Amino acid sequence: MPRGPKGEKRPADTIGAAVMVAKIATGEVDDQVDGRREGGLVGGKSRSESRTPEERSELARKAANARWAKEKA
Repeated sequence: MPRGPKGEKRPADTIGAAVMVAKIATGEVDDQVDGRREGGLVGGKSRSESRTPEERSELARKAANARWAKEKA
């Protein structure tokens, strides 16, 4: 059975899932974790803020070199 962000069980059937989505969309059910929404951008932003400008510059340089080193297909 699928689990939600707080570990609660989610409906596995189509109709139950549709009802849950409708409740989340109307605000009847809150679908947040720790006051924020889940997402990949949250981690990257906090990681970026915790690094020094020199560390960020070095990581960006490595990323650019890796992109340029790829062979063109």
